[in-house]
Amino acid sequence: DVQLVESGGGAVQAGGTLRLSCVASRYYYGSFCMGWFRQAPGREREGVASFANEREIIYADSVKGRFIVSRDDNKNTLYLQMNSLKPEDTAMYYCAAKHYRGGYCGLNLGPAAFDYWGQGTQVTVS
Repeated sequence: DVQLVESGGGAVQAGGTLRLSCVASRYYYGSFCMGWFRQAPGREREGVASFANEREIIYADSVKGRFIVSRDDNKNTLYLQMNSLKPEDTAMYYCAAKHYRGGYCGLNLGPAAFDYWGQGTQVTVS
């Protein structure tokens, strides 16, 4: 198993930036497909970005060009840099992981495909 802990959420004005962090309890390089998801009140959870490795990152169209996923293996941490934030980005943001041995790692998997979830961190853009 792996435990995930998100942090970095907060309240910002439109156009602002935030960086979310997801710390994994154990080293996960190559073992997990990682994902960032978000859920706004009254809406379904949606994929924001997926990360298999630095060359295989997929972004939702709604965040492409504004959000960037990166990883620090020394810290077992996955980041979501969010720039040019919009009010419609307001949501609870979750980090997720699924066991991975190659193949497809992307947003088409959907939330149900992911095995482990963090508790979420709230992002509010006004």
